[in-house]
Amino acid sequence: MSRTYFGTDGIRGTVGQHPITPDFMLRLGHAVGRVLRRTAPRPTVLIGKDTRISGYMLESSLEAGFASAGVDVLLSGPLPTPGVAYLTRALRLDLGVVISASHNPFADNGVKFFSAKGEKLSDDWEADVESVLEQPPQWVDSAGLGKARRLEDAQGRYIEFCKSTVPGSLSLRGMKLVVDAAHGAAYQVAPDVFHELGAVVIRIGCSPDGLNINKGVGATAPQALVAAVAEHRADYGVALDGDADRLQLVDAQGRLYNGDELLYVMVADRLAQRQPVPGVVGTLMTNIAVEQALARIGVGLVRAKVGDRYVLEELAARGWQLGGESSGHLLALDRHTTGDGIVSALQILSAVRRDGRNLAALLEGVTLYPQTMINVRLREGSDWKLNGALTDARLTAERELGDGGRVLIRASGTEPVLRVMVEARDASMGRSCAEAMAAAAARG
Repeated sequence: MSRTYFGTDGIRGTVGQHPITPDFMLRLGHAVGRVLRRTAPRPTVLIGKDTRISGYMLESSLEAGFASAGVDVLLSGPLPTPGVAYLTRALRLDLGVVISASHNPFADNGVKFFSAKGEKLSDDWEADVESVLEQPPQWVDSAGLGKARRLEDAQGRYIEFCKSTVPGSLSLRGMKLVVDAAHGAAYQVAPDVFHELGAVVIRIGCSPDGLNINKGVGATAPQALVAAVAEHRADYGVALDGDADRLQLVDAQGRLYNGDELLYVMVADRLAQRQPVPGVVGTLMTNIAVEQALARIGVGLVRAKVGDRYVLEELAARGWQLGGESSGHLLALDRHTTGDGIVSALQILSAVRRDGRNLAALLEGVTLYPQTMINVRLREGSDWKLNGALTDARLTAERELGDGGRVLIRASGTEPVLRVMVEARDASMGRSCAEAMAAAAARG
């Protein structure tokens, strides 16, 4: 379905450029409010945000738009995206709104929405909103205007929810953790969650100034966490991104664990507790070594398109609970309705505590295959699928790799490039195969 404003995760762009402007956000709030009022005569929405300086401006504009359509607004202030999803469901609200551009730099921002169930909304709902955006506004009269108030205990409620996703017997006493909130939405709540469970917590990336979100810290810049874990001789480090739905973990030896490895640990822990795991959803980028390791413990993996939204859709269609991406977006649908970096970290630390071994030991025998990724700029009007030389190069690569690797070729959804990826047990072979296919693609 073609949409003008909504992408795979809401509406996102550079602040000050359409559509991330105050006038558009007022129109957006008004349009969403009108859609909500079709099924609820007096809807209430929750607006949360990350720490970008532009959040104040966009929050005010959305609030005015909702009020003009007769919708009441609750304001949480800075709160992780999954926190907004949780509170929308827990408070029986009609919609959750998040102002964030996730892992992007501060100059970007965006808006995404959650249903009354705390779930991402459908393409049809987004298309409906876009349709109303094209219509003239229908302002309510003064008596019908929406009201706004601040939800004072939003952070405390969410902290308690995060703690409730692990057994009441879990204690992190004796564990020293570095918590990196990327100067983002979790800068207050994330350290408190781990501290209240007994850990000694060292904070980094917890001093936002409106301009430093994701800058040199967080899940997309984990070297700051690696250095801090070494400096403080911590047991583990937890890194979140700007809206705290993504996770990276570091151990005392400085080893960085990505989402594929953490997903495996979650699955193995469930099986150790004799809980059924009928299958797992990854993406086209999920490392083949993890797929093979899952197969060895009797769990199949299904690959969805890249994007946590598509992982979620596949899980829902199959009635499964566990899935994730290499980037650290992890889903445990028996714990939360959406990806949550804090909740995911708690699942991993619970597994470590339950088993008694460290994270490296839990992943013994799971060695990720090296990946080589080459971006090839496509000629205007060319169709890479009709490139015979590329087809031949791919067949040759697949024969050479055998069961020791795999090939993935896909067009970018955001720029005119072809992404050629080879994953191989032998890194040099993978690199040569990728370079051969990239050369063939460039000639086409």
